[in-house]
Amino acid sequence: MRIPIYQIDAFTDRLFGGNPAAVCVLDRWLEDSVLQSIAAENNLSETAFLVGGSGRYGLRWFTPKVEVNLCGHATLASAYVVFREIEPALRKVIFDSRSCELPVSREDELMTLDFPASHGQICDCPDLLSEGLGRKPLEVRRDAMYLCVFADEADIRSMQPDFSVLAELDLMGVIVTAPGRSVDFVSRMFAPKVGIPEDPVTGSAHCLLTTYWAARTGKTRFTARQLSSRSGELECELRGERVLISGRAVKYLQGEILLQSFT
Repeated sequence: MRIPIYQIDAFTDRLFGGNPAAVCVLDRWLEDSVLQSIAAENNLSETAFLVGGSGRYGLRWFTPKVEVNLCGHATLASAYVVFREIEPALRKVIFDSRSCELPVSREDELMTLDFPASHGQICDCPDLLSEGLGRKPLEVRRDAMYLCVFADEADIRSMQPDFSVLAELDLMGVIVTAPGRSVDFVSRMFAPKVGIPEDPVTGSAHCLLTTYWAARTGKTRFTARQLSSRSGELECELRGERVLISGRAVKYLQGEILLQSFT
């Protein structure tokens, strides 16, 4: 059994930037244990699996440790593969995920994810959170992840988290954010609990980031940058209860996975 695989750098227009995701194109779903083994072998923050055609695909995402309910950069990478490698005439693709239906459209090189908005609730800062980040946020909200707000971009850039401490938190990850100097806001995301110490660029985090900054500023459209070592650029728009997240991607490699031992 041969499975086509692509590695795509998402939310960037240059190789070795953005967030790398593997995209595997299947003709049928394999056992979950096999999908998880492939993701562990790839050892990227996310591996996406596609099944379908004619503009509509089932989509699942796995970290090296677990399956997740929503992933932005691997959805962008999957759309890139559909648009460039499978159905180049398409202008829009629909992915059916564990969370919901996820449309992705394209205009030239720019692709736009249409994701559900997230709304965090204000909460006290757990001791583990401030200990793990090495400083106390100005404000903390909780949703699927903690959202921690700081005063300045320099706070985000200089942060050196203790991942062993953050891994003990009850939520899957931590987003840190502050106003940007050349963009509207900046962020980083840490998820050692699910095998991702720092995610280079996290599309799904911007479902929460966009609603937070919209409420704080009164704006609905933003430029954003995730300040990992690879860095990534996003354009975000709050539209009702949906967040439009736009970005570019480039192909790093393509090949085949050989699964003789599983057939």
